[in-house]
Amino acid sequence: MLFLLGVVLAIFVLPSPWGLVAIVVGGMIDIAETGVFLWWSRRRRATVGVDSLVGKTGVASTALWPEGQVRIRGELWRARCEDGCDPGTSVVVREIEGLTLVVEAA
Repeated sequence: MLFLLGVVLAIFVLPSPWGLVAIVVGGMIDIAETGVFLWWSRRRRATVGVDSLVGKTGVASTALWPEGQVRIRGELWRARCEDGCDPGTSVVVREIEGLTLVVEAA
C-alpha cells in the first residue's frame, strides 16, 4: 500500500530525485511489512484435528458407565470413562482411540 502511495507521490507531487526516494522507501516498508506478517503468522503451529482435544475439558451429556457422550467445544463425541460419571459432570480428555475419547472426571 505504501509502495502505491510512493508511486502516486512520485508521479504527481514530488520533484525528480525525491519521487524515486519515495518509491524505494515505500517498497522497502512494504517488503518489511510482509516479512513481519509472515513471521507473525508462523510463530505457532496450528493445532487441528482430534489430537487438539487432548487435555480439553467438557461436560458429560449422557451417563458414562463406561461409555456415553460428552460435549466438548459445542460438539458431541462418543466417550469412555473407566471410573464412570453421571450426566453434567465435568470431564477431561486423556487420550483418543479412533473416534472415541477416553476421559476422566475432572
